[in-house]
Amino acid sequence: MQPYQKPYLSVAGQLAQLQSRGIIVTDKSQALDYLKQLNYYRLSAYWYPFRVTNQSIVQDQFKPDTHFQTVIDLYLFDKKLRLLMLDALESIEIALRTAVVLQLGQYDSWAYRNRKYLDGKFVKTGKHTKWLQQFDDKAKQSHESFAEHFRNKYPSSDFPIWMAVELLDFGSLSYFLSGMRYSDQRQIACQYGIPRPDLLTSWVRTLCFVRNVCAHHARLWNRSLVNQPKRPRQQEIRELDHLTGDAYTRFYSAAAICRFLLKTIMPSSGWSDQLKTHATTFPKNAHVSFSASGFPNTWENELLWT
Repeated sequence: MQPYQKPYLSVAGQLAQLQSRGIIVTDKSQALDYLKQLNYYRLSAYWYPFRVTNQSIVQDQFKPDTHFQTVIDLYLFDKKLRLLMLDALESIEIALRTAVVLQLGQYDSWAYRNRKYLDGKFVKTGKHTKWLQQFDDKAKQSHESFAEHFRNKYPSSDFPIWMAVELLDFGSLSYFLSGMRYSDQRQIACQYGIPRPDLLTSWVRTLCFVRNVCAHHARLWNRSLVNQPKRPRQQEIRELDHLTGDAYTRFYSAAAICRFLLKTIMPSSGWSDQLKTHATTFPKNAHVSFSASGFPNTWENELLWT
């Protein structure tokens, strides 16, 4: 196997290399500032689609009329897109935490610890034990004021479920939701107009993946989804019937799921209008378009967005 041998390049060297490969720089001083702030390798994810492809092999050279500023504009577009998604995901995550509390809390204040209120497979495979150990470790170390107060006042007690969920990140919440009993998953799914629990748990895994992408400031706009959401059957959810091809496998499906859930969670939210407005700011250029996100050409006219 060939070892990695690319040399270190100064910022000036990085810009010179980009120019030698055909990228157009109109403001050298500003370009150097961006490279100092944003890291050459981070930006490379944004200029990748502007590179020449020869027989399916991506070359180092850039396509004609590729401007460095366009790459920066795309980076900034993606940054705002991530912030929009985080806004939607915050509301969805909090709503799901509350739904879990209301569904399981009626059985037992510590239902999340009680195996009889969870899916048998989740328990028998040891997944619940592992999840609970991770939760307890986090609960012991949490510096949240409510957690410290509870530990001091009730040192021999476990957190009740309505406190426990506030210590879960989206990943832990998603994992626990998948381990709940089918009947309880169904009750939560029905609250959001989702006809089957397997759709709910799949969608939450997808949103968890997107949340991690956003939280780590990674490229989102044309991302292929690692955890692709389960697709409803035709006519099962009419608003999502148009999810096919790239609309299903790329970022668009996550945005569509957010829109669908927010219509119930926050029916007066202006989030969809903000997304529509932001989409119109996609950098104009000859080589890439917003459709690479999986957004259909007339997506804003689909039933889901009207």
